[in-house]
Amino acid sequence: MTDEAVMMMALKEAELAGARGEVPVGAALTDASGDLLARAGNRILELRDPTAHAEILVLREAALRLGNERLVDTTLYVTLEPCAMCAGAISLARVARLVFAAADPKGGAVLHGPTFFAQPTCHHRPQVVRLLDQSEAAGTLLKTFFRARRT
Repeated sequence: MTDEAVMMMALKEAELAGARGEVPVGAALTDASGDLLARAGNRILELRDPTAHAEILVLREAALRLGNERLVDTTLYVTLEPCAMCAGAISLARVARLVFAAADPKGGAVLHGPTFFAQPTCHHRPQVVRLLDQSEAAGTLLKTFFRARRT
């Protein structure tokens, strides 16, 4: 599968999360062959779990499915730049590639904030790819979600 095709799956998960009242962020994880291992959207409110970000849910599901906490040779697709917690989990899981769409200047930790993977204390740094052509769709989903809550 192409990066764009898998990101579309993540965007669908983000839409489903938004429909549940969650912040619309979605994620998908593929193995080295491009086969889908897991996909999820945020479930923080539903699970009453502040760590139930889409990325964390996908990493947990894939680790259980593979029977290994090390997710080497995998690619994680996320609709929004991961936060510090998720960046830490991505590093600990040894994800090979991180592909994301929308940047998050307020809460992101890859290009913004603590720039987690650039820190000397970070032991594993995935290849980071930003899909700019998918960024607008992910950003619009988030803006629409938050605009509706402010009115």
